[in-house]
Amino acid sequence: MAVRRRPAAAAAGDPPPQAPPADAAAAPDEPVLRPPNLRVAAVAAALFLAPFSYLAFVHYPLGADLQRSILKCGAMSLVGFCVALKLIPVAARYHLRRRMFGYDINKKGLPTGQIKVPEALGLVVGIVYLVIAIIFQQFHYAPDSIWLVEYNAALTSVCFMILLGFVDDVLDVPWRVKLALPTFAALPLLMAYAGGTSIIIPKPLTPYVGLTVLELGLFYKLFMLLLAVFCTNSINIHAGLNGLEVGQTVVISAAVLIHNVMRIASSTDIETQQAHEFSIYLVLPFLTISLALLAFNWYPSIVFVGDTYTYFAGMALAVIGILGHFSETLLLFFLPQVLNFLCSVPQLFHFVPCPRHRLPRFDPETGLLTGTKDGNLVNIFLRLLLYYVANLFLDF
Repeated sequence: MAVRRRPAAAAAGDPPPQAPPADAAAAPDEPVLRPPNLRVAAVAAALFLAPFSYLAFVHYPLGADLQRSILKCGAMSLVGFCVALKLIPVAARYHLRRRMFGYDINKKGLPTGQIKVPEALGLVVGIVYLVIAIIFQQFHYAPDSIWLVEYNAALTSVCFMILLGFVDDVLDVPWRVKLALPTFAALPLLMAYAGGTSIIIPKPLTPYVGLTVLELGLFYKLFMLLLAVFCTNSINIHAGLNGLEVGQTVVISAAVLIHNVMRIASSTDIETQQAHEFSIYLVLPFLTISLALLAFNWYPSIVFVGDTYTYFAGMALAVIGILGHFSETLLLFFLPQVLNFLCSVPQLFHFVPCPRHRLPRFDPETGLLTGTKDGNLVNIFLRLLLYYVANLFLDF
């Protein structure tokens, strides 16, 4: 067996040892990452933040104090965007060194399909989001504010979900465990919730139900728990294409921002207005840091967001909707995710075989993705698109 020995001491008069060449002492080459697609982030920011800004500062006569708070939150969110842009490449190199990378299955057969893509970069934006939200709390809420309990409970649930998402990325836990993880992360949220527990019956259903408002009591908290579990897993299920996970959360976040402003302007109830203001302060930094990640995750993806981001995004949107007191409306914003879940039920519950990756199939000859028989919106859309395009050419 080979034995490691200490080098012998140099004898007197021996020449001093020569230093190794500079190139030999240098560290191995750092992995080179492509620059982020800032054009995509800029276009998305203009497309989704412009309507919110117009409604908040031009169209609706919001109070000056609220507008100043939104500007303060927006400025801190912009700082978070810049910090995320700087930290994502740094963290990506660390992940590559720790062999936390994957290959883009949708590029299999191409040279780009052999590139190591760092995974779980949702960890970076999740940490940046928490820091921005905590600092904003210091500048906005008084120590005796009644909203501090719910604000801290929201951040606790989000932090808990980031941790569990990163554990999933590292350990690759099975699906039955993934469904249970948001249940534990939502407990601080449920314990701190102090809002109403009733729902408004839609007017078309009022003659049949006989009520305009239905009090649910503890069943409403059960509904909130199920909503948190659904939001977290629905974004994780509706995934698999470059930019899809981050893109859908950006769209939902923009819709939530616009909804909040419209509800503040149309409501005369102070508690309702405060709840939607609370929602704005949580969703605005979430939108900006997601735009930073989108610049790296847009096709062709430089980094993968991992389950860390999908869990973080789902829980963040859930707490934003629940503590903003519009959890029923939030489901409307999740309509594509609801449809995707319904299409996925036979495979998720193993009524039919479920492969590990329910992704489209890449055709190296055409360079296109084609839909498989797996039941999700991406494959269904591609199959329908192929069907209609084929019929169109047959007609000609």
